[in-house]
Amino acid sequence: MTYENILLKKENKIAVITINRPESLNALNALTIKEISSALDELQSDNEVRAIILTGSGEKSFVAGADIKEFSNFNQEKAEELARNGQNILFNKIENLSKPVIAAVNGFALGGGLELAMSCHIRYASENAKLGLPEVTLGLIPGYGGTQRLPKLVGKGIANEMIFSAKMIPAQRAKEIGLVNEVFPIGELLSKTEELAKTIAFNSPMAISKAIKATNLSDTDKGFETEIKFFGELFDMEDKQEGVSAFLEKRKPNF
Repeated sequence: MTYENILLKKENKIAVITINRPESLNALNALTIKEISSALDELQSDNEVRAIILTGSGEKSFVAGADIKEFSNFNQEKAEELARNGQNILFNKIENLSKPVIAAVNGFALGGGLELAMSCHIRYASENAKLGLPEVTLGLIPGYGGTQRLPKLVGKGIANEMIFSAKMIPAQRAKEIGLVNEVFPIGELLSKTEELAKTIAFNSPMAISKAIKATNLSDTDKGFETEIKFFGELFDMEDKQEGVSAFLEKRKPNF
């Protein structure tokens, strides 16, 4: 499939989706959201792909936010449709994908850009990254899941501070509060993210798929029972047989 606003590369069980709108600091517009979603559908059905990296082109910006020009004249009905469609088409899809998605945050991750990174399962950032939710400066609030995912990642107090003040925070502070996992020099960010993706890619895809679903329920009353159910189900799957056999035979598993 040919894409206009993103680049897609697959190699060694790893896929890299690069948002490629450098002239607008990789801002999210409707077409970009649709194309990322389509790429994820393609990768979900590709059995050769075990892990996915999402990043932005250049060294200035991951995603600087939503394309405000697209919705500046919307009324309430259209605005609610925009938020609902965006969450369903892309942000919730990432969070619930059966393959891990790692955000390589290479610069600004603001508004919808930070919401996009937060929907990923893991976040690495470059030292020059700046992260924030500036929506209240526009008389708005985050609409792509920011008010829901940020408190789960950093706690309600820090989330409120970031949302109410609209201040950007540097990458190191984002690591301190648990918003990103690791911080690297910009020149090392993608290679370090690929190292993690390769490590993940050699583990059991069946187990990782179940782990994603279980951890997504960790703050609900279904979490513990789901873990028990999935733990049991995996005992009857071929990956468990291979993993246990490899351990007992003192060799690397071949999933």
